[in-house]
Amino acid sequence: MPISWRPRRGMDDILRKAHGQDFCEYAPAQLVDLLEWDRHDQTDRNGQTRSGHHLLNRRFITFCPFMVFAVACIKLASTGPILFRQERVGKHGKVFTLYKFRSMQVDAESLTGPVWARERDPRVTRVGWILRKSRLDETPQMFNVLVGKMSFIGPRPERPIFVSQLKEQIPFYALRLSVKPGITGWAQVKYPYGSTVSDALEKLQYDLYYVKNFSVFLDLIILFNTIRVILFGRGAR
Repeated sequence: MPISWRPRRGMDDILRKAHGQDFCEYAPAQLVDLLEWDRHDQTDRNGQTRSGHHLLNRRFITFCPFMVFAVACIKLASTGPILFRQERVGKHGKVFTLYKFRSMQVDAESLTGPVWARERDPRVTRVGWILRKSRLDETPQMFNVLVGKMSFIGPRPERPIFVSQLKEQIPFYALRLSVKPGITGWAQVKYPYGSTVSDALEKLQYDLYYVKNFSVFLDLIILFNTIRVILFGRGAR
């Protein structure tokens, strides 16, 4: 049975003021229509425009020295691959390969199977802990953005097994798959790292709020807060 929907984080207020109903009173089809999920401009907001590509290229050049540093540290500190590849669920539920710098031991899930990272996770290497705190482990995902599988800003992509579980337990969870996932997002800068279904429910409110209220100004706020998260290492595990 799905866990109870607790309206929060702005979406309920928006729908109540506009239509006189609480978020939890809508059927999924009604909610999709109200959020205008299939608008033509949705492609524009998630597709990479020419200016977006130029901006991404500048970011990539900026991070290149840090990426070289990360590669050297991983290679010197442990044996195994530098890059970590994992299947994630993207727009419209399409599975793609996400790239990260490896921050855990090789075959970290060989004994446990797929699990969320937890506080002070013993599978994380010493170098991996630094990469996670600084978010440098996420920088290879710029390649995912360049090939069109991700956006720079959007809901974070989850693994297929977790998406299947969360869709069964959280109402409207599948709606976040209507847009491209991002390297950073509103949920990532406003809520700490989550490892439970309750955390996923909380983050969903932020994700839907972002999609409904998308603007250049909101993107700038997210970018500014992302820099703060990188500098202070908030939310990493």
